[in-house]
Amino acid sequence: MRNPPPGRRQFLQQVGHGMLAAGLGQPLSTLPACDEGPAAQRLRFPRHDRLVDLLQETPVADFLPGVIQQLQRGTTLRDLISAAALANARAFGGEDYVGFHTFMAFAPSLRLSSLLPEDSRALPVLKVLYRQAAQLEAIDHHHTDTLTAVLPTATEHHRDAILNAVHAQDRGSADQILSHAATLSPALALNSLLPAVFEAPEVHRVVLVQRAWDMLELVGPEHAETMLRQSLHYCIKLEPHRNASSLNIAADVLRQIARVTEPLSPRALSTISNLWIRQFADLLLSSGTDAAVTATADALLAGVPAAAISEAVSLAANDLVLRDPGRPEQWAQPNKPAGSVHGDSIGVHASDTAHAWKQIVQVADLQNTHAAVILSALCVARDASVRAADLRPARTVAEHAAAVNEQQPATLLGMLDDCIRGQQQSEAIAVTAQYLQLGHAAEPVFRLLLKYACSEDGALHGEKYYCTAYDEFSRLRPDFRNGQLLALARVTASEFGTPAPGYAEAQDLLKSL
Repeated sequence: MRNPPPGRRQFLQQVGHGMLAAGLGQPLSTLPACDEGPAAQRLRFPRHDRLVDLLQETPVADFLPGVIQQLQRGTTLRDLISAAALANARAFGGEDYVGFHTFMAFAPSLRLSSLLPEDSRALPVLKVLYRQAAQLEAIDHHHTDTLTAVLPTATEHHRDAILNAVHAQDRGSADQILSHAATLSPALALNSLLPAVFEAPEVHRVVLVQRAWDMLELVGPEHAETMLRQSLHYCIKLEPHRNASSLNIAADVLRQIARVTEPLSPRALSTISNLWIRQFADLLLSSGTDAAVTATADALLAGVPAAAISEAVSLAANDLVLRDPGRPEQWAQPNKPAGSVHGDSIGVHASDTAHAWKQIVQVADLQNTHAAVILSALCVARDASVRAADLRPARTVAEHAAAVNEQQPATLLGMLDDCIRGQQQSEAIAVTAQYLQLGHAAEPVFRLLLKYACSEDGALHGEKYYCTAYDEFSRLRPDFRNGQLLALARVTASEFGTPAPGYAEAQDLLKSL
């Protein structure tokens, strides 16, 4: 099983697994006694059972031919991703590192497929499905499940009860309470779970719950319990690692949330200037977590809309990609060498987290929305503090564009392709900057980078980060969006050279049809 590099793992344990104490919901109540009941029954999924079982149980040696056979019989890529998500939740339950990374890549892989020509549309989906099959075999979970069927346990205070169960590391009670909330409504289940997620915010904890919620569009709201239990189990598994020394930070965050329970009427997003967004992003990059938390609460209280703060958080996270000195030697791994910025780098993690916070803000209830906005600022400020600002080189569009004299778009795209294949990160930024400065359309650059998001391993983050950059580019203000494409070009150059397992086989099988 693949794990984060020791340096990254130690960092997460120190500052990511102990950020918030209990209390984002109502005061804790005593959990009712939990009756484990009869022997656990296997989760079943009407309409999906046959395909779920096939995807979970097929040996990896037979996997790709079997899946392509399903495609030939009329199974859609959407069907495959839906069934794979259910199989992943049942088998891994949010408790396996490669397993939950694969789950988080499902929706992005389907998004990538929609951007490709018909004859290669299946490739990103097959790539991620193969990753899951390989991990199921590696840990012998073809017929072993982490999530099993549960009976709901009724309670009037789902948030309190879930927090109590997480703190007690009581999976049985936690599952039953979340199940009851889901029977009432998926939204209640999500909002009851979020305070437990918020207690120790870090990239996996934040992105997993957001991806689980988004997956309901594919698998259906009737599977909200199964999707969200992954996030619940992740929180329970990491509960022993929450760091008690962070309680002072937690108390400050809680105070700030209490201040903005009833903020002033939000101003229109159009009234927030580009200068304010840039200055707030710079504050998050340079002032530390305490100042970031206070400044965000002050902004909400003054009526600054959550969308403006989220835009500043995304801008700050993007800066961390562009200004990352690269992976330190002590964190190097075979597919993530020293100097690389792909995979679980500070900037990529920060960008994926900022993107997930933005989605959570849009779907959470008011209390959780305020918490999510404040925590999004805290997370990017914390990531920025990993390295002092003077160790992060400035990377501006103008500086990099000045290093390239070519003006023809086709030639520049060819140069960019050469930079990626040569793993020349700075040069990839320079060529992309020149291309954009000249006013050429961004879509051809995205298409060029897309083929590598599909073909390269990306250290479990390639699909997610491509979609993060693509989405942020489309949503950010024109003055800020180009940085997303510069960062994606850099990350693509960094990740080139490690082909995704199963990708070549999938290509050959599709060509033979």
